[in-house]
Amino acid sequence: MAGGQHHILVVDDDDQVRRMLRRCFEDEGYRVSEATDQTGVEAALATGLDLITLDLNLGGTDGLSIARTVRQNWDLPIIMITGKGDMIDRIVGLEIGADDYIAKPFHLREVLARVRSVLRRAGSTAQPVAPARPPAKAQIGFDGFVLDLGRRELRGPDGQDVRITSGEFDLLALFAQHPHRVLSRDQIMDMLKGHDWAPNDRSIDNQIARIRKLIEADSQQPRLLKTVRGAGYSFTPKELSA
Repeated sequence: MAGGQHHILVVDDDDQVRRMLRRCFEDEGYRVSEATDQTGVEAALATGLDLITLDLNLGGTDGLSIARTVRQNWDLPIIMITGKGDMIDRIVGLEIGADDYIAKPFHLREVLARVRSVLRRAGSTAQPVAPARPPAKAQIGFDGFVLDLGRRELRGPDGQDVRITSGEFDLLALFAQHPHRVLSRDQIMDMLKGHDWAPNDRSIDNQIARIRKLIEADSQQPRLLKTVRGAGYSFTPKELSA
C-alpha cells in the first residue's frame, strides 16, 4: 500500500469534501480520521497522527487558530487548504509555519502528490514538542533590516520605512521565513497564489528584481536574494533574528 500506516487527519466542515478526501487517501492505503473543529482535532492528536489537511475557512472555528495551536504543541506537518485567492490566510499561514498549500477547487491527484511529498520530508509520526514552541514572532530582522509582519512594513538599517508594495512584501516575507533554502518559481507561486497562476506568469521575477533594489547594496550582484541557476532563488542573509 502506498500510504503504509501513515495516519492523516482531514479537518473540514464540508461533509462532501471530507468524504472525498477520505476515499482518496484510503484508496492509497492511508489511515484517515476526520474532524470539523478544535475539539475533534485535539481528540485525533491523542491517537497519533502523521499529517493534517486543514481547511482554513471552517464555519464555526478559525482554522488559523487550530493551526497555531497545533504548531505550538506538536511537531506535525500541516497542509492548509484555502479558498481561491485567499492571500491573507496564506501569509498568516506562512507565519504559523504551514508545510504546503492547496487551493480550492483542487484535483485529487495533486492532493496526493503534495501529501506524499510532505510525508517524505516529515519522516515519522509526530510527537509532542517539549517545551511548546513560542508563537510566531511578528518581526524578522536580517542584516540591519526589520520586516514587521504585523504592520506589513519594512524598515531599513537607518530605521526609516522602506517603500514596498503589498506583493513585494508578501514575497520578501516568504523568503524571510524560508532562509537559506532554494525555492523554485513554481514553489513560490504555489505558496503565494495557490494554483491560481499561469505558467508564463513572470510577476515573481519582476518582484524579485524590485526587492533587490530595496535591500541589496548592489542589485546587479545580489548577496541577500540570490539566483540559483536552474533551481530558483535563495534568501541568504548573514544575520537573521525572529
